[in-house]
Amino acid sequence: MNLHELSPAAGSTHVGKRKGRGAGTGNGKTAGRGHKGQKARSGGGIRAGFEGGQMPLARRVPKRGFNNIFAKPLEIINLSALNAFNDGDTVTAAALLEKGILSKCPCGYKVLGNGKITKKLTVEASAFSQSAKEAIEAAGGKAEVK
Repeated sequence: MNLHELSPAAGSTHVGKRKGRGAGTGNGKTAGRGHKGQKARSGGGIRAGFEGGQMPLARRVPKRGFNNIFAKPLEIINLSALNAFNDGDTVTAAALLEKGILSKCPCGYKVLGNGKITKKLTVEASAFSQSAKEAIEAAGGKAEVK
């Protein structure tokens, strides 16, 4: 097989419609845009979310509560995931990334109390739930907020 013999699989490609190329094509004259109106003009059309002057949905729906724009998103880890470490290890963000427990390097991570921990670990995290902290300390480890 040579480079000049390569071709796409049959039926996987198709030729695009050529707009405005005569009446015989079925897409001549107005080129599928219809007659007049905002959408027929060049550069015409309306922005996303515009509802013809009616108050848009995003402005009709009430806003509730407080949204802290400075809050750092925390990734969540359960206690059961910490059993992947050996007894006496120090659990850090780098160690969790290495084991594939964290998906990416986040601003921080929070340890939640779902599952059981059986090993004595020193866990360094941005935050702990109360139950997670108690479980880590009950197993003989330390929960350090960094």
